[in-house]
Amino acid sequence: MKAGMKSPGRSPFRALLALTLIALLVTPALTIKWPFDDLWPHHHKKVEIDGKIKTIVLLVMENRSFDHMVGWMKRFNPEIDGLTGEESNPERAGDANSPRVFVTDDAEYVDPDPGHSFQAIQEEVFGGMDPELKKQNPAPMNGFVQNANNMFAGFGRRVMSAFRPEVVSSLTALVQEFALFDRWFAAVPSSTQPNRLFIHSATSHGATWNDHKELTHGFPQKTIFDSIEESGLSFGIYFANLPSTLFFKNLRQIRRAFNFHPFDLFFKHAKEGVLPNYVVLEPRYFDLPDFPANDDHPSHDVAEGQKMLKQVYEALRASPQWDESLLLVTYDEHGGFFDHVPTPLTGIPNPDGIVGPPPFNFEFDRLGVRVATLAISPWVEKGTVVHEPRLKPTPSSQFEHSSIPATVKKLFNLTSDFLTKRDAWAATFEDLFTLRDTPRTDCPMILPDPPKALRHSAPTGNGPLSEWQEELVQLAAQLTEDPVYLYGMFGQPPMNVNQAAAYVESQVLTFLAKQRGDASLLEVESYPMTTQSSKIDNKEHTSLGAEKAEM
Repeated sequence: MKAGMKSPGRSPFRALLALTLIALLVTPALTIKWPFDDLWPHHHKKVEIDGKIKTIVLLVMENRSFDHMVGWMKRFNPEIDGLTGEESNPERAGDANSPRVFVTDDAEYVDPDPGHSFQAIQEEVFGGMDPELKKQNPAPMNGFVQNANNMFAGFGRRVMSAFRPEVVSSLTALVQEFALFDRWFAAVPSSTQPNRLFIHSATSHGATWNDHKELTHGFPQKTIFDSIEESGLSFGIYFANLPSTLFFKNLRQIRRAFNFHPFDLFFKHAKEGVLPNYVVLEPRYFDLPDFPANDDHPSHDVAEGQKMLKQVYEALRASPQWDESLLLVTYDEHGGFFDHVPTPLTGIPNPDGIVGPPPFNFEFDRLGVRVATLAISPWVEKGTVVHEPRLKPTPSSQFEHSSIPATVKKLFNLTSDFLTKRDAWAATFEDLFTLRDTPRTDCPMILPDPPKALRHSAPTGNGPLSEWQEELVQLAAQLTEDPVYLYGMFGQPPMNVNQAAAYVESQVLTFLAKQRGDASLLEVESYPMTTQSSKIDNKEHTSLGAEKAEM
């Protein structure tokens, strides 16, 4: 125990917190309410923005490529650079005589998770790990099947499959009604954490994979949230299990505690017209029996993501803020699924001069695989397809995740400088909102109902964690300085998905209770939930994203 920390047996506040958190692990979710007062509407200040867009809502989904999710929408809109059925990959990249696997339209439930590490993506993009292969320009995009088949025999066919438009009905309706970018790329040819860092800060601070060491200390770079505050504007992060934005050290500050809200409060705040200027939505990352994951990460059911997307859109469409809003939907990275458009390789600047760690020493000079990105607003013309950017700071500028903070800066007229050289370089899309003098009045109020489920059995929550979920457990441990999982899962007591979800939610509540000073809990230095979460069979589980918000 650290010097100066009180013994658990000596503090009634610690005992009270312990009972509360144990209750979170064993109480049905719909009986649990957010334990903090919803103070946001009382402190909400309307800051005037000189522009059409005054509220931006960002929803980042997980691990699916453009072709995999929306490629077949070319069937109803030939302008989309999608799939024709002629796209294929060899079983053995570089072998002219290799059998080929063609794209299909039968994607449904994908399990297991395809390869999307830095190494796997190099193989998928260039056909192998030989450094000479990286000299190919354009990138051949010919190693997806090879990489997948090396994981499991015949798995290559799964990564070449894509969804029929009717299966992803929410995405389809939004593509038909608003704007789809068909040349938007992940910022890094790597996994979730580096790309999510770029989305909010235009750099990963040198991370080319999920970096345990940096996660422990918190990534130190400036974020778009800082820039927004510096201009007197507001932001809010609405999360279901755990806000991954807490990867950033700056967002762990006490003064930021009131910027975090349970996911369901988004719907309440939208209805009341008090959403912040900048909203980040973090979906459910853990696949549980009563609360299945809706982030689209394999092996999660895409039907759940479609349901959540429908709910988010309909809430914003009915909000008093709709006429001044922009909903951005994107995917953090391609997740190992095939895409036929070559990833850009030239003219991409290193954001901050930091080189990735050995053995690859990546210089952040090429982008990742293409992902689907949508701009949804009454200021966007129906059925827009955005190809090459028109607003290019340099001839090589592209749409990639750093385009988000770069465009936020332009739309909100932020006074701060660009975050890094990357968002200063990235293409922006504020021109989308200049084509109309008045907002559209024909935007649908309701989207079609998506399929009830694409998987054939409900999740049990008893399976092992994905690498991303392990990172969330470590982040949760860091927030409360739980020494058991502070440096990752390796060599520590294992958790299944149920247990990990209960653990991260209890830890984030402990952290926010301390930061807010609620319920006289300021004395609490930390509360390791390791013993409880590793021993309890969590058949019933709380979900911050499923609770009923106080109305």
